[in-house]
Amino acid sequence: MALTGRAALLAALGTLPVGIWEPGWTGILAVNTPLALACACDFALAAPVRRLGLTRSGDTSVRLGKTADVTLTVTNPSSRPLRARIRDAWPPSSWQPGTEITASRHQVTVPAGERRRVTTRLRPTRRGDRQADRVTIRSYGPLGLLSRQGNHKVPWTVRVLPPFTSRKHLPSKLARLRELDGRTSVLTRGEGTEFDSLRDYVPGDDTRSIDWRATARRSKVAVRTWRPERDRRILLILDTGRTAAGRVGDAPRLDASMDAALLLAALASRAGDRVDLLAYDRRVRALVQGRAAGDVLPSLVNAMAHLEPELVETDARGLTSTALRTAPRRSLIVLFTTLDAAPIEEGLLPVLSRLTQRHTVLVASVSDPHIERMAAARGSTESVYEAAAAAQAQAERHRTAEQLTRHGVTVVDATPDELPPALADAYLALKAAGRL
Repeated sequence: MALTGRAALLAALGTLPVGIWEPGWTGILAVNTPLALACACDFALAAPVRRLGLTRSGDTSVRLGKTADVTLTVTNPSSRPLRARIRDAWPPSSWQPGTEITASRHQVTVPAGERRRVTTRLRPTRRGDRQADRVTIRSYGPLGLLSRQGNHKVPWTVRVLPPFTSRKHLPSKLARLRELDGRTSVLTRGEGTEFDSLRDYVPGDDTRSIDWRATARRSKVAVRTWRPERDRRILLILDTGRTAAGRVGDAPRLDASMDAALLLAALASRAGDRVDLLAYDRRVRALVQGRAAGDVLPSLVNAMAHLEPELVETDARGLTSTALRTAPRRSLIVLFTTLDAAPIEEGLLPVLSRLTQRHTVLVASVSDPHIERMAAARGSTESVYEAAAAAQAQAERHRTAEQLTRHGVTVVDATPDELPPALADAYLALKAAGRL
């Protein structure tokens, strides 16, 4: 049970006449006895809390930054009406800071034998699963003096998925893909591309594309048209080691890498390629393989929902061995990692040849836009020193990228906003050149 503020206020007001006219036990009993009887009657008339039936329904998943509505249905099986305040408790990261109290508390009146619904609106601030804690109910009597209180466990889980903000770039990249695929008037010719069809020769066509056998049969000069290869394999590798925990702007590097990986996966699956995912630091954190084109994106999003950076050094040898087992056939391996000199030179470079001998390797790295702003800063002694430090950091990244390029690796280094479209463009360029 819980005493309400109304009962405390009545008790405080009752002390005034007692102190003025009848100080002592007689006056106290004269005032508090009726109040105690009123509280007992009010408690008896309040609907019991333990017998209430509670069920949940609503959203089970939501993208980070969006809202999810979870409905709580309260059934009152007793013969007394329920006048209650409800607190629907969730983890603190289920709401924006400062909005928890207003979002989680509800007032409801349920007549005897009926049910009512209340909706809790969540706006999570972190990825992963958010599980409902408990529902606390205070049932008040008609006088509002004393309440019954109890807790109910009503399980429910809302999975918070990556936001996929780079989705806005998908239409333009798909248009470019359609051009490469020959669905518009542009047809490409590149080493390793697949034969598509024959058409009549037009002045300006590459003479190497002339099909002489078809020309002899048709009595007209025929040329071959080509399209990028389909059914190629792409392995996305997310480095979840300590370097992925570094914050770039308001989010860890890992989040920016996941956003770029989702855009590339969506584009590649539309292109007819097979996309797999591996998240690794010292062990496999997530693995998605063998999904159909329509199921690739949902599978990747669900696998990424739980990923968090681990504060350990990534085992480059273990990552390479796992990647080779995961992709036994020739594939495009896209490694999302840092371009910091020490992890690359001491970890990746000694084992990189094992990947490049069999696969096409692309390294995607998230750069810090604050470094670029520092490099352009001038006007004071402090800003000049900052610019020098930023220039040195940029030079180290460029030197590391050049080392990877000399090993036959394609490097994409861009800020969080620019990395997804830049990575998609690099994929399309490889596909147009027939290097997948």
